[in-house]
Amino acid sequence: MTSRERVRAAVNHQEPDRAPIDLGGMRSSGIMAKAYDNLTKYLGLADSETFVYDLVQNLAQPEQPILDRFDIDVIDLGRAFLTRPEERKPFVLTDGTPVTIPAWLETMLEPDGAGRWLIRGDDGQVIAVSPPHQDFFTQAYWPLADGVTDEKLADLPYHMSQGMWAKVACAPHHRPMTNEWLVEVARVAKKLCEQTDYAIMVAFGGNLNEHAQFLRNIDEFLMDLAADPRSAHKLLDRLTEIHLESLARFLGAVGPYVDIIQMGDDLGMQTGPQFSPKMYREFFLPRHKEIYRAVKKYSDAFVFLHSCGGIYELIPMLIEAGVDILNPVQTSARNMEPQRLKREFGRDLCFWGGGCETQSTLAYGTPEEIGEEVKRRLEILGPGGGYVFNQVHNILSDVPPENVVAMLDAAHQ
Repeated sequence: MTSRERVRAAVNHQEPDRAPIDLGGMRSSGIMAKAYDNLTKYLGLADSETFVYDLVQNLAQPEQPILDRFDIDVIDLGRAFLTRPEERKPFVLTDGTPVTIPAWLETMLEPDGAGRWLIRGDDGQVIAVSPPHQDFFTQAYWPLADGVTDEKLADLPYHMSQGMWAKVACAPHHRPMTNEWLVEVARVAKKLCEQTDYAIMVAFGGNLNEHAQFLRNIDEFLMDLAADPRSAHKLLDRLTEIHLESLARFLGAVGPYVDIIQMGDDLGMQTGPQFSPKMYREFFLPRHKEIYRAVKKYSDAFVFLHSCGGIYELIPMLIEAGVDILNPVQTSARNMEPQRLKREFGRDLCFWGGGCETQSTLAYGTPEEIGEEVKRRLEILGPGGGYVFNQVHNILSDVPPENVVAMLDAAHQ
């Protein structure tokens, strides 16, 4: 089977020749820069360049030798826009690791003298800050923190473009959606489709809860859901309107060439959902349905939802909304045991992730322990298809390279 055939079979609940494997097909299935640099050195890839394409999470773009070495089956459409060396510049991580970053970040990234880096928006406002001597960023500015007004809702596309994700995450859906750019993204997608066998994933996002929290701040928006539902509905309606308009144009360009549309909306915590199932049904389910149905209207692509945390109670409604694929399958969270998920939802969902615990086994286990965990997870989640192998979320900086190799080799074997 080709990689594309393998992934499409798995998502369609047909058992492929082996479980498909993902590394970096989207921004929560990848590897942080320091871990990637260690991995390429461990494998003796002397010509490797650690390119940090997502500065917020400090993620490295997997290079072709890595994709080949581990028989990776999925590719991110955004990767095709990040391969030109002239669009990169040298940078040094806080531990001294030399990397490259997008050249256009020069006007936004600056040291503050306290071991931190700052990212500024177009108006000079500091929008993101790295903790001292760390290589990731936290949000520092919330455009709607002081309230939701009709005037601010009208300006929402601009406010969203000033978010830290839009500024430093080099993904197709974060670029200005001009007609010229849509022609270019369609050209690149068509080329990847015709000239490679990878399953092609493209990030769109379509976030509702997360975007509302990026705009209002998480505590303010969660209080809105309970204490000011009218305001929450107005904000979510406007976000849905923006997403639907963008999705129609975006999929009009790339829809024929991609296999998976990646949506995102973190809905859970380690201990369960961020809000009750009743609140999800009132505030999010109807709007998620609209967005995910639009994917099917404009393409034959599968709907991939990234949602961290314990979301067991919400999964039946996610299926109702039209989700085909669930990631990262955070099996350490409450009620997210892999046996339970496969038994109760395995006929309706493809699980993408959950193959190795990043919070424990991958970081602290031996290669032998990692191999055993991967084998157990594949025996639970793999039968009958409906599974794509990936670790739970990104591989963090301190994961030893031999553990990464042990995990990916065990998945292939």
